[in-house]
Amino acid sequence: MNWTGVFIFAGVVAAFILLKRAGQISAKSALDHLKNGALVIDVRSPDEFNSGHLPQAVNIPLDEIETGLARLTPGKNRVLLLHCLSGTRSAFAKSKLKRLGYTNVFNLGSFGRARKIVNSV
Repeated sequence: MNWTGVFIFAGVVAAFILLKRAGQISAKSALDHLKNGALVIDVRSPDEFNSGHLPQAVNIPLDEIETGLARLTPGKNRVLLLHCLSGTRSAFAKSKLKRLGYTNVFNLGSFGRARKIVNSV
């Protein structure tokens, strides 16, 4: 067995996980924002959303985030907490919204992580 390959693969996987989590808001900060009226946005597809979602979440799919959010909230200063199934689409949505001038947008990460955080309020 080639142990070098195994170690390299494990290192790549660990680096990917760390980079993915680095872009997420901490649970404590997310809880503070939730207690102060942050808007929770689920960027999954409508079918995914309808198969199970957080009760307080609003569904705005990633491909509709720019227009859907503008209709929902007029200002760009409201705190927005985004999540999806794994945290990847919500990271893309965060980047899009930041480029559009939204100042308080954060990635909650995966649906499971978002559920744990939101349910602890």
